[in-house]
Amino acid sequence: MDKLKVAITNMQKDIKIPTGIRLLIRKCCHAVLQLEGMSGNFEVSVSFVDNESIRELNRNYRNKDAVTDVLSFPSGEDGKFDINQETGATMLGDIALSIPMVYKQAEQYGHSIRREFAYLTVHSMLHLLGYDHEQGGIAQVRMREKEEEVLARLGLQRDASYVHEDL
Repeated sequence: MDKLKVAITNMQKDIKIPTGIRLLIRKCCHAVLQLEGMSGNFEVSVSFVDNESIRELNRNYRNKDAVTDVLSFPSGEDGKFDINQETGATMLGDIALSIPMVYKQAEQYGHSIRREFAYLTVHSMLHLLGYDHEQGGIAQVRMREKEEEVLARLGLQRDASYVHEDL
């Protein structure tokens, strides 16, 4: 990969974004593209939003009137993406992250804020590239494996808190 531009905008004001999170998000986006063997110049937009905003996006674009943790809006379909006419970069799409949900889920799943930010970013990047887990089955397994591979490469693999005692 030649260049990756990750534009990050904080559209919420209630929760301070920890130092280093923006760099982590950029590393996650880069690691996904690297895992996928993609070459060229790319652009991704990431917005930090509150629960009201993500609920509105979810309602407007997915007809689901509920708060969610992250939404992905690909700019392409079937591996064909829009091109930024000014830069020539492939525009992968937009990611909206609910900052309150990042914190809630990190506590709920018993891992760090960094890992939750990373997981949701990797998850969304895979959606932008066409991966889908919604139908379950092998597609869901494949997406989960890729998520965990990227997180492991970044040193954020699952820890013992994910292992069920009966397994």
